[in-house]
Amino acid sequence: VWRPPPPPAAAARGPGAVALLSPRRMEASCLELALEGERLCKAGDFKAGVAFFEAAVQVGTEDLKTLSAIYSQLGNAYFYLKEHGRALEYHKHDLLLARTIGDRMGEAKASGNLGNTLKVLGRFDEAAVCCQRHLSIAQEQGDKVGEARALYNIGNVYHAKGKQLSWNAANATQDPGHLPPDVRETLCKASEFYERNLSLVKELGDRAAQGRAYGNLGNTHYLLGNFTEATTFHKERLAIAKEFGDKAAERRAYSNLGNAHVFLGRFDVAAEYYKKTLQLSRQLRDQAVEAQACYSLGNTYTLLQDYERAAEYHLRHLLIAQELADRVGEGRACWSLGNAYVSMGRPAQALTFAKKHLQISQEIGDRHGELTARMNVAQLQLVLGRLTSPAASEKPDLAGYEAQGECQGCGGVGVLLPTGTDRIGSGSWQKMFFLASGTAQA
Repeated sequence: VWRPPPPPAAAARGPGAVALLSPRRMEASCLELALEGERLCKAGDFKAGVAFFEAAVQVGTEDLKTLSAIYSQLGNAYFYLKEHGRALEYHKHDLLLARTIGDRMGEAKASGNLGNTLKVLGRFDEAAVCCQRHLSIAQEQGDKVGEARALYNIGNVYHAKGKQLSWNAANATQDPGHLPPDVRETLCKASEFYERNLSLVKELGDRAAQGRAYGNLGNTHYLLGNFTEATTFHKERLAIAKEFGDKAAERRAYSNLGNAHVFLGRFDVAAEYYKKTLQLSRQLRDQAVEAQACYSLGNTYTLLQDYERAAEYHLRHLLIAQELADRVGEGRACWSLGNAYVSMGRPAQALTFAKKHLQISQEIGDRHGELTARMNVAQLQLVLGRLTSPAASEKPDLAGYEAQGECQGCGGVGVLLPTGTDRIGSGSWQKMFFLASGTAQA
């Protein structure tokens, strides 16, 4: 009977519990426990499912294929519980067992699961090796579905690696498309594997998989600065989302289309897509995404120089951020409102929000935000002081006000990330982001 080293909880029960069972009863007991674990995981109770799977492992079985399936399920359950170290452990057990019994399809499956787990752990090179092994075995066995899955997973690994490299790069604050050579090369590899995946799932007639491929191709081309291509892919993704009635995917597609159109200079079109994003976020009752959409609309109307509407959407963002107790998002909304009121020539209102920005920056320990807010408060106080003097002009001179968040190519509103990255509130004060949702959520 094959058994791994017992986990601490099982070891505490002592070895006698297993020894009392006859081989036949042992087989039945192991299978019953595993089936209950599977039922619980399907119902979404992964923690309880894990307990039953681990009990099944401790009972043991002479059917090594059954044991391999239990290891795989345990690895998947721990993955969903975000206990990635334990997931890795069980997927390694599964791979070793599959190789021992000569189960090539089992080896492929275990390799794919290992690749996905290693990717989440940021071990991208190891993940690529595992996913490539999955691909090679699937091709060897003529398994087209497995081959498509492996191609997609390899694309995911390079996509995640490319994003990580871009954040770590010295010029991480640049607009999409302004990438170091190693980042560009990595994202191009991701795009290549997504293209191969798309071709194969089209051949298989798998529309849901086509939607995922289109979404991720849109995301990678966006990061590469290929905004026209990105819009083409996201429109395809949108059509398939509508076909399946997948409102969450539809919302992400609208958001990503808005992002791409900003960089194409089509701000009016971007605003319409963000409005659709806002509408769907309300239908889905997702306040974080609703705040994100309001923020994007505020920035887009700033680009359109419609500062009244920009302020309206930034105020809505502020109110939601306050409801969510998102202090970073609240501070971001305050400086956006300060900028909008400066643009409208209303320094008194701008000062109110600049002071709030300063207070929040101090509370959350954002040194750069605090310095910028202090500078803006001082400048606005100087302007208001001049306005109260006898020689005050009719229109205030706000040229010295630092509209924080300026960046090349964005008109001072910041970089937009494709859906699948972060939520509102992440990032720094220096750069503003139109945030959207990773590769698994294309």
